[in-house]
Amino acid sequence: MQQYLVIQLARFGDIVQTRRLVLTLARRGAVHLCVDRSLASLARLVHPEVVVHEVVAHGAGEGGGAAMLAVNVRVFEALRQAGFDEVYNLNHSGLNLAMSALFPSAVVRGHRLVDGQLVRDRWVRMAFRWTTWRRLAPLNLVDFWASLAADPVPPGEVNPVAVRGGGGIGVVLAGRASRRSLPPDVLAACLRAVFEGMGGARVVLFGSQAERPLARQFMRMLPGNVVERTEDLVGRTDWTGLVDALRGLDTVLTPDTGTMHLAARFGVPVQAFFLSSAWCHETGPYGLGHKVWQAECECLPCLETAPCTIGVRCLDAFRDTAFLRLLAGRPGDMFPRGMMGMVSTLDAVGATWLTVFGEDVHAPRRVALRELVGEYLGLFVGEGLTDASLTELLYAEQDWMLPPPGQVIPC
Repeated sequence: MQQYLVIQLARFGDIVQTRRLVLTLARRGAVHLCVDRSLASLARLVHPEVVVHEVVAHGAGEGGGAAMLAVNVRVFEALRQAGFDEVYNLNHSGLNLAMSALFPSAVVRGHRLVDGQLVRDRWVRMAFRWTTWRRLAPLNLVDFWASLAADPVPPGEVNPVAVRGGGGIGVVLAGRASRRSLPPDVLAACLRAVFEGMGGARVVLFGSQAERPLARQFMRMLPGNVVERTEDLVGRTDWTGLVDALRGLDTVLTPDTGTMHLAARFGVPVQAFFLSSAWCHETGPYGLGHKVWQAECECLPCLETAPCTIGVRCLDAFRDTAFLRLLAGRPGDMFPRGMMGMVSTLDAVGATWLTVFGEDVHAPRRVALRELVGEYLGLFVGEGLTDASLTELLYAEQDWMLPPPGQVIPC
């Protein structure tokens, strides 16, 4: 039996977004998944078919660097001796690259060290090029990682179709990046609208322990009839408890967060608020049955670490009364300005988005770039490409002028 290793040392949401790659490999052999130890139990819930290996990637914890090194060295040695047929190294952190050197470079996909130098597969290099024009992002991250393997499983088999379960409304208070989340007053207004539209459904709040003060502030902004129907689980669940609380909800209101991806993984309908640096064509909830309310400004998607000089104007659409009427199920004659309403859909490449209202002026070029990517992957027969500049977002001369690392140029 073939043996595969996936090294995923990023955060919560990335563990979930590895799903299509893991499923693809699991149908060919035994899959091992290496994650930070704080996410190991989550990885087992999301990917029950894999063998999970735990390393210390996000902080040394008790005992400091020496203890971290002692834990990791034991894991590294066990992985090195396992004789994996293929290793998928999905990130390019220092620890990821160090781990790549444990294996023969010929079996490592993604990011690896060769003679002390960082080397990326052509597919990864292509992605780095198209991310310089993020508005044209042709692939969801789930599909990008899955396409490191040949012939990934059909996108419709990754997550179940999302359907209402009768359990009410989930609310994720915030993500790790503050500007990508709605302020408490704006989120409270959105919840009131959805609560009204669903006839006073039960409400469940989600978040980390660090967001307990935010939960108290948020609750003070809700009317009494909503508070009476609200269960505050912020900072009060482990990974199993979070999954159990999500299952069966009717909808989850959320920014671009790991909980959003976890809800989609278990077929819970998502209504996601995307603004600032969050761009649904890159990291929207995967599968059928989800909605995204995508802010639309010429400066989006922005760089989260750069200051906003226009007062986070992309928030304005979420304050619009026309948007609140939509959430309440009472659409008027006007759609909110500065926003696109989008529904999830699938094609041969993977997840994509259909714009229901608003103007996506970059859609024609994005679709053309997606077709070009699909042709590269052997899924489409590209015809009629009229914008040759799009090829520069995928290909560079060195892709075919230079040999792969380690290959000798014949005299």
